[in-house]
Amino acid sequence: MSFIAFSPLFASGALRFAFEKATTEGKMTICALIILSIFSWTVIITKSRQLYRARKMGKKFFKSYRDTRDPLEIARRGEEFDGAPAYEVYYAGAEETEYQLKNNPIQIVRVKSLSGGGPTATGAETDILARQITTKISTASFDSVRVCLERASSAQALSLEKGMIVLSTAVAGGPFIGLLGTVWGVMETFSGIARANAASLTAMAPGVAGALIATVVGLFVAIPAMFAYNYMVTTIRAITQELDGFANEYATALEHKYVDNRSLVDELKEVLKPIAQPPPIPELEPAFGS
Repeated sequence: MSFIAFSPLFASGALRFAFEKATTEGKMTICALIILSIFSWTVIITKSRQLYRARKMGKKFFKSYRDTRDPLEIARRGEEFDGAPAYEVYYAGAEETEYQLKNNPIQIVRVKSLSGGGPTATGAETDILARQITTKISTASFDSVRVCLERASSAQALSLEKGMIVLSTAVAGGPFIGLLGTVWGVMETFSGIARANAASLTAMAPGVAGALIATVVGLFVAIPAMFAYNYMVTTIRAITQELDGFANEYATALEHKYVDNRSLVDELKEVLKPIAQPPPIPELEPAFGS
């Protein structure tokens, strides 16, 4: 009963009748629209799954990243967040930073004075000197890390936008392709009526119905693609902006933790420190009999 009630709404009989009465050109137009619809729905399904996974895994990655102190801790623990664009950017930056730390390291030696050494044999209080060696990279090496982060961000943005051209084509081109089939069908109908000299409604109705079905199919292709395109463009824009902000935040964290930001004066002081302290001169023993 419900099927009978809804069958006039979907006009299944009218669509079948119109398709049967459509011209060869109209049927070719409808076939082209069906092919475009198949591509459009393929993109809608695959892109929806990709964006859903990107948002879900992105939230997990950001939570894990915010809970760490060291910007390389997640990579060193071996955690993976497949499908999160921010994680791909993070991993690319971590990999390049580790490479620079291994191949272009800068050893920074800091000497700290720890009190509590206790009195010596002469009764003087002394301090314990602790040497702390830290491995960092230079500013020039960090430029390579920045370039790597920018390249990874661009690659992830392109991956998110991949396939959207199909939806935009379906939105913009579907109605026009259908309109082309409709105009062509109407032209064929009026040409046939003119040749037959029979300008009656009965003679015109089948041809006009066969022509209008192309526009109907074009709208069926364009309307779902339009809603999906608007939603996906908004989601991709939000993820891309979030990605750019994370790349800047991550670069700043790496710079604070692993980049040698000492001034030139401090570096020269550290280099010249052994030279500025000459070796002690041994005391001369007094001459015999003096």
